Amino acid sequence: MWNIFDEGKSIGERGSENGIIVRDEEHTDGSRITLERDCHAPFAITCGIYGWMVHTRFFSTEDEAQEEFNKMQVSLDSILKMIPLVDDSEVDTKCEAVSQEISNFVDAYP
Repeated sequence: MWNIFDEGKSIGERGSENGIIVRDEEHTDGSRITLERDCHAPFAITCGIYGWMVHTRFFSTEDEAQEEFNKMQVSLDSILKMIPLVDDSEVDTKCEAVSQEISNFVDAYP
């Protein structure tokens, strides 16, 4: 489930790419995705899964960035569902699958 990060307090602030945050959402299972404008490119999306990865992409138009933001959220949600609990008897095997899916995500969203 995606919610506005920090009750929207980050909107208008500087993000990790030194741009102005225009959209910032967090998943209840441990992920965040942020859209910035006026950074190293006209727009940037930075996303992460807490304890697993951080990934940034750059765009020339807001429409494209917003569309990709929505697609990336769906993919991040799928990965979050794969992450096992620490006491799962198959934690090592499942963590390998999560790592592979993260690699696939980065390839799909270069």
